[in-house]
Amino acid sequence: MSENGIRINKYLSEAGVCSRREADRLVDAGRVCIDGVTAVSGAKVCDGQTVTLDGRNIKKEDEEIYLAFYKPKGIVCTTATEENGEKIKNVVEYINYDKRIYPVGRLDQASEGLLLMTNQGDVMEKILRSRYGHEKEYFVKVDHKVTDEFLKKMGEGVPILETVTKPCKVWKEDDFSFHIILTQGLNRQIRRMCEYFGYRVVHLRRDRIMNITLDGLKKGRYRKLTLREVSELKKML
Repeated sequence: MSENGIRINKYLSEAGVCSRREADRLVDAGRVCIDGVTAVSGAKVCDGQTVTLDGRNIKKEDEEIYLAFYKPKGIVCTTATEENGEKIKNVVEYINYDKRIYPVGRLDQASEGLLLMTNQGDVMEKILRSRYGHEKEYFVKVDHKVTDEFLKKMGEGVPILETVTKPCKVWKEDDFSFHIILTQGLNRQIRRMCEYFGYRVVHLRRDRIMNITLDGLKKGRYRKLTLREVSELKKML
């Protein structure tokens, strides 16, 4: 294809289909076509070309959609309908929004709290990149008493997943719970950090992503971000 146009993964992301990483997987699986020809990794889409996913036309939605969703436990943060061959309840089907959107990052199935949903791939990809230092705040309950030493060590950095977590802010709520602000998003990070010190997480809720909070949201419900929230979010990015 010509040098004009945009890469297929960016096209799918901007069309609100999925993240760029997930788009790469769809392309590798042979599910994406450009003008009827199976797309390959790195292919570009030019003006006037037709893109399909599983035979369905994919067009970019003109409306910018940003939602704050209070994810309950048990909902999986993916656009897939199956994992390991088993049917799952994914967040897109749960919300059942009338336009194509996808989750920004993940919040594990056993956790609850704030999840952003969008059709704006480029903007939200930046939220996921830890090098930008964007804050995500969590409330955590554990199985035995929280000590000052535990909080100090959690904040200094913990060796997990062949790395050491970045220093972070941690403060006590009561004898069995605390708040923590992370600027990175390692797999099951908080649970692994607690396990390293012999604690087991019994409840985990994400309360804030950057300037967006759970305030006023009921579990299982979503709301559109206000124009002011979107403007502040973009400035921070």
